[in-house]
Amino acid sequence: MEEAIQRLAKELHQKNPSLTFLEASSWVELLWEDFESTRAKAGRKYEGVEVTKKIVRHWIAQYGDKLDDFATRYPRYQKLIYGEKDTLH
Repeated sequence: MEEAIQRLAKELHQKNPSLTFLEASSWVELLWEDFESTRAKAGRKYEGVEVTKKIVRHWIAQYGDKLDDFATRYPRYQKLIYGEKDTLH
């Protein structure tokens, strides 16, 4: 799974070069965990790493170049990705 996350982080970094590789990795981990936990909370069965990779790759293709804009509007995500120092109050 870690290898898949690193590959997806590389794809995100290429799609949005304003993100550092570490930030891209954080975004991918956040999207990955969010997708899997949302499905689990909804009572859906686990369909494996391949399904999660497919969804996260789709999100990167659709929204990857806009993720840093999204974070500026939602301080919770900004804090998770960039840490306390960049959180706007």
